Amino acid sequence: MPKNVGRRDFLKIAGAAAATGLVGTAEALQQSRPQKGKSVAGFVATKLDTVRVGIIGLGARGSGHLAHLLRLEGVEVRALCDNHKPTADRAMAQCEKAGIKPVMYNNGDDDWRRMNDRDDLDAVFVVTPWDLHVPMCVDAMKKGKHAFVEVPAALTVDECWQLVDTAEQMQKHCMMMENVNYGREELLVLNLCRSGVLGELLHGEAAYIHDLRGQMHEIEHGTGSWRTLEYTKRNGNLYPTHGLGPVAQYMNINRGDRMDYLSSVSSPSRSRELYAREKFPEGHDRRKLKFVCGDINTTIVKTVMGKSLMIQWDEQLPRPYTRHNLIQGTRGVWAGFPDRLVVEGRTKSTDSWVEDDGLKPWYEQYEHPLYKRMGEEAKKNGGHGGMDFLMLWRIIYCLRNGEPLDQDVYDAAAWSVITPLSEWSVANRSKSIDIPDFTRGQWKTMKPLGIVE
Repeated sequence: MPKNVGRRDFLKIAGAAAATGLVGTAEALQQSRPQKGKSVAGFVATKLDTVRVGIIGLGARGSGHLAHLLRLEGVEVRALCDNHKPTADRAMAQCEKAGIKPVMYNNGDDDWRRMNDRDDLDAVFVVTPWDLHVPMCVDAMKKGKHAFVEVPAALTVDECWQLVDTAEQMQKHCMMMENVNYGREELLVLNLCRSGVLGELLHGEAAYIHDLRGQMHEIEHGTGSWRTLEYTKRNGNLYPTHGLGPVAQYMNINRGDRMDYLSSVSSPSRSRELYAREKFPEGHDRRKLKFVCGDINTTIVKTVMGKSLMIQWDEQLPRPYTRHNLIQGTRGVWAGFPDRLVVEGRTKSTDSWVEDDGLKPWYEQYEHPLYKRMGEEAKKNGGHGGMDFLMLWRIIYCLRNGEPLDQDVYDAAAWSVITPLSEWSVANRSKSIDIPDFTRGQWKTMKPLGIVE
C-alpha cells in the first residue's frame, strides 16, 4: 500500500478498479476495430419532408424534448415510451393538449424494443439512464432509424465502438445531444475561433462543476434514483461532455486534430458520504452506500497535433456552477463563468479582462449567425436558456434539408470515452492511456465544423 494513502482510501480505490474491470486492460481499451461498414464522416441522409419521431424516456429531460418537438414545424411525434405510468400519463396529456395522440409503449421495461419495431419512425430520441443508451441506440439504428441520445452516449470503450460500428453498418445518424454546443456564448466563441481572433489555438479547459448532491433525495424515481448509485461503482470523470463538447469543436477535434492520450487523477471521495450522514436518518439506505468516486477529477489530454486540454468534473463539492469554457490561442483567450476576453492588440491590455458591457461590441461583431436567426425563438421556448430548443431545431432542420449534423457518432464516441479511460488512468496511478481513433483516420481529412449561415 502506498504510504500516503489511508487504508480506507486504498480499499475504495482497489474496489472501484475491480468493479469496473479496468485493471491491466490498457491494450484492450486502445484497440481499434476492422471497419464493417462505410465511414459516416460528413454523412448526409435522404431528405425528410416530415420527421416522424419516437421518444424513449419522458422524465425531466424527455418531457422537455417532447415539448420542443411538438412545437417544431415538420415533426410528427408518432410514438412514446416510458415504463413509469405517472410519467407516461403526463406525456400523453402533454400531447393531447397539442392535439395529437401518439402510441404509448409502457408495457414493461423492454417495451421500447416494440416501439423500435415500427416502420413509420425516422428517428428515435433516447432520453434514459446511462446504461440504456447504447442498447437502445443500436437497436434503433439496426431497425432503420436515426438515433439521438442524451449525454454521455456510452459508458465503456466497447460501447463507443458499438455506436460507431452500427452507424457505419446501417448508414444512420447517431448523434449525442450535447446541448451546450448550442449556447449563445459557446456559439460566439466558435465564431471567434473560426474568425482567427484568438490566433492559433493551443490549449482548452472544459469542466462540469455542478453540486448535485440534492439528487440523492430522489429514491424511487427521478435522476437521483439511479445516478446516485453511479458514484459507488466508478472513479473517474463520469460526465465529461458538457464542458468538452464546445471546446472540442473550437479545437477541431476529429476534424483536423484528435485527442491522442490522457492522464487522470481523482481526489478522495468524501462529500456524498458526509451529505448522507447529515441529511438522512440513521439506518437509511443512502447512509449505507459506499462511495468510491473522487469528489473532483482532473483529466489532461494531449492531441495528435500537440495541443493540450484539461477536463474537470465535480458533482458533489460545495462550489458555484461552472463549465470553464476556456480557449487559449496565440493572440488571445476567452474564459467563461463569468464570460471574459483578452485579445492582444484589440483589448486595452493583456493584464485585464474585458467583461460585462465591454463584451457587447464583440457580440455585435461576432454573434453566431445561427443565434442571430433563432436566438429569440430559442429564448422564448426555453430549455437551459434556449440551447435545448436550438439544438432540436437544428437537428430537424438538417434532417429535412439533407445536411450533415453538427455532431456525429465519432464525436459521441470520442467525448464519451473520456469516462472509461479516465477510470483506467485513476486506477493505474494516473498512467497515460491512448484514446482510440474512432474515425479510423478520417479526422485527417474531415473539414472543421463551419459557421452555419
